[in-house]
Order: sequence, then C-alpha cells, then structure tokens
Amino acid sequence: MSITIADVAARAGVSKTTVSRVLNGKGELDLRTAERVRQVIEELGYVPSARAVGLARGRTRIVGMLVPSLTWPWMGEVLQGAVDVVESEGYGLLLFTFNRGAESMQQFASQVSSQSFDGLLVIEPEGTLTFIEQLHARGLPVVLIDDRDKRPQFPSVATTNYAGGESAARHLLELGRRRPLVITGVERFGCTHERLDGFRDTYAAAGTELDPRLVFEGDFTHESGRRGVQYALDERLDFDAVFAHNDLSAGGAIQAVRETGRNVPNDVSVVGFDDIPYAEHTEPPLTTVHQPMRQMGQAAARMLMGYFGGTPLPDTPHVLPTTLIVRSSTAPKVTSRTRPAPKHRSH
Repeated sequence: MSITIADVAARAGVSKTTVSRVLNGKGELDLRTAERVRQVIEELGYVPSARAVGLARGRTRIVGMLVPSLTWPWMGEVLQGAVDVVESEGYGLLLFTFNRGAESMQQFASQVSSQSFDGLLVIEPEGTLTFIEQLHARGLPVVLIDDRDKRPQFPSVATTNYAGGESAARHLLELGRRRPLVITGVERFGCTHERLDGFRDTYAAAGTELDPRLVFEGDFTHESGRRGVQYALDERLDFDAVFAHNDLSAGGAIQAVRETGRNVPNDVSVVGFDDIPYAEHTEPPLTTVHQPMRQMGQAAARMLMGYFGGTPLPDTPHVLPTTLIVRSSTAPKVTSRTRPAPKHRSH
C-alpha cells in the first residue's frame, strides 16, 4: 500500500496540516518538529503527488488547453508551440477536445470545477464562448488563440488575415491574373471575411473589381476546393487564378483544374492559405500564405507564463504577421493563340 500524508502525521505525532506545512514551506513551524517530520518522510519513503503539492501551494503547475479537434491540419503546430513553452517552464499541459460535443464540454467543466489547471489556452470550439467568458469573469486566466474571429473580451494571439489576403492578391496581380476564382472559408468565421476583404480591396485598388459570381463559399475542405472549380465550369465562368482560403481547398482546386486538361500554374495559378506541410507536396507545390501557427501557440503560452510570474495579461491582441510563400503553383500569365481550348468536365 502507498504511504499517505496521514501515515506520516501519525508516525511523527503531528497533524496532517503540520506535515503539509513542512512539505510546502508555509507557516511558522518549530524547527525540531519540522526536522522530525522530514525524518519520518525519509524513513517511510513518502512521495507527495505533484498535484497535491500544487494545490497546497495554490498552484497545480498545469495549463489547460481547449481545442475543437485534433484533426485540423494545423492543430499539431499550435499544440507543439504551446508545449514548447509550457514544458520549458516546468508546467504540464492538460488537453481537452470538443469531439463529442456536450459530453466533451461536461468533462471539461468537471475539470474546471476541480481546479485541475492554473490557466487556459483556447482555440474556441463552436458554442463554447459563453462558458469560456464565465470562466474568465470568475478569475480563470484565459488566452485565446484567435484564428477565426475577433474576441476583444479575451487576451488573444491573432494573425493578419486581411494582410494575408492582400499579399495573395498582389502576387496574382503581378502575374497578370485578372479573373480570380475565390473559394472562401466558412461564411460565419471572421477570418473568412478578413481574407476576402483584403483580397478584394487589393484588386479594387488595382482597378479590377472581383466578379461576385466568382466568389464561392467553401468549408475549408479538399472537396470544397473541387466543388468551387466545378461550379465555375458549370456556370461557364472564365477564371485564370484561384485563391482558396486554406491549403486543403487549394489542393482540391488544383486537382479539379488539372482534370479539365488545363495546366497549373500556366493556365490557372493557385494560391492557398495556412502553409501546412501538405502545401509542399501538392502537384505542383502550392504557393500559399504562411500562418505562424507554432509561434501563435508559443506566444499564447508565454502570455500565461508571464501572468503566473506577475505580468498582467495584455488588453490588446498580440498579432503575428502572415507571409507569402511562393512555390510552383503560380506563374505569369501567358497568352497564346495556339493553346487548345480546355476540356469541360460534366457531372
């Protein structure tokens, strides 16, 4: 049987509270009593759990992290960034997903009630905002890794979605691409509007208004990239470029374009968003807007670590810039009278 704090107290002839004070260095203690307790601890081989010591000290040295799912393509990068910082500071990470909806949330809430962690990193699962707000209002330090929307009520780490859309547009304009098909993300997400606005405004500033018929609402999946291209073909809409709001949908668009007999990048240039590892392995490799996901995880974790050390959480978002990564899926537009007409793929 394992040795408990009660066993130590009984052998030393003191209360469990006194043993706890010796372990945690709290309160005024008679030196001879403290030495006797330490001797008994050594004799019995008592090892207090890190959680018990943390709770006694008012800290668990655990950081909670709530995410929608581990299947999102860039999730591993964010997690690795957070873990890099948390573990380097001697903390552990307790991870919660929202895979099972209400059941997952109930399990998360029970851990909150038992004070299982000192602070919380959040990539907001849909439908959880009110609960997270309540935790924050009750004093739990929360830092949002803000990939999809602006949540000014929380300290957050964000990226430049609007500027990312601008950089994609500037690149395509420099290549002579004037008829881009835009395959957006989910309409209700703020990042979708920011990426589209940055892209659209840059084209407008160059004297080219986006054809609203060439804006197709996707859902960040490979299949939605294919559907966006097929939609434009079915509607017989001419396009010479694709700007997809993530790399998966860009990969789907590349496949769909090539299946029509058109060449990527010469006939149609394609730009994605995120720069996940997949982007280097599309055929051809994908030009994309790089989001610094690992750095976002690191920055959010540093905010919490700073708070634990006495630094107030910031009132404004910590914003990390996006950068355009040019690969082989984009090229200057070349007009040729001898180019064969593309094949039209029907359903």
